[in-house]
Amino acid sequence: MPNEIWLSQLQKHRAIAVIRAPKIEVGEEMAMAVASGGMQLIEITWNSDRAGELISQLRSELPTCTIGTGTLFNVQQLQEAIASGAQFLFTPHVDSAMIQAAQEKDIPIIPGALTPTEIVTAWSQGASCVKVFPVQAVGGADYIKSLQGPLSQIPLIPTGGVTLENAKEFLQAGAIAVGLSGELFPKKLVTEANWQAIASRAKKLIQQLG
Repeated sequence: MPNEIWLSQLQKHRAIAVIRAPKIEVGEEMAMAVASGGMQLIEITWNSDRAGELISQLRSELPTCTIGTGTLFNVQQLQEAIASGAQFLFTPHVDSAMIQAAQEKDIPIIPGALTPTEIVTAWSQGASCVKVFPVQAVGGADYIKSLQGPLSQIPLIPTGGVTLENAKEFLQAGAIAVGLSGELFPKKLVTEANWQAIASRAKKLIQQLG
């Protein structure tokens, strides 16, 4: 997926559901639940159970959604993720070889960075956007706002501490989109397989951002 299309998807949907699946069947239910709540951008972390298999399964089961992956640590994982159909790639760190490998395949890559130096390094090496993580530890939405002055041309996606309640603040502070994991999928609801409640959380998030 070319970068312009990815950026327009982010601007349209504004939130990414991040799924860490303990079992592939549970991951499928989690994805179905947020999709039924109206979320279209879904990330399956690479450390999920049979992540590649789950990604290709969701690509056919949820054709209107964009399914990507995250927590990729090296080029080999990145290539396996692309082969399984991942449409976008998140990494926890800035790695120039990974950025280059993703660019060669025309797949958006969003490295994780925290300081202005790391953010600019990722961007100058060709990142599609930059994941700001863990954002809550450094001031949350205020930190994103502070970065806007010097770095306003770089699309930022904060994760780590984004909640249903504060997600909109991050967008107002200048983020292009936000990523949520535990907030959308509280352990208790996943354990109880209460997919309806998770769908409602996704719906609530979309309404908050609307």
